Amino acid sequence: MKSTRKGLREGELEKDNYERLLCAECGTSLAKENPPEEVYSVRTCPDCDREWKELR
Repeated sequence: MKSTRKGLREGELEKDNYERLLCAECGTSLAKENPPEEVYSVRTCPDCDREWKELR
């Protein structure tokens, strides 16, 4: 699982006008999930099920 920063650099993710993360392939906004007792959040695309890590 890649980080969101790496996904932005490689063109897998984009930001919209309101700085929300979007999947570049699908164009949909990413969902956020906070696993308990972890130092990161998981951002997932609801359409293609790809995942990225985001440090809190």
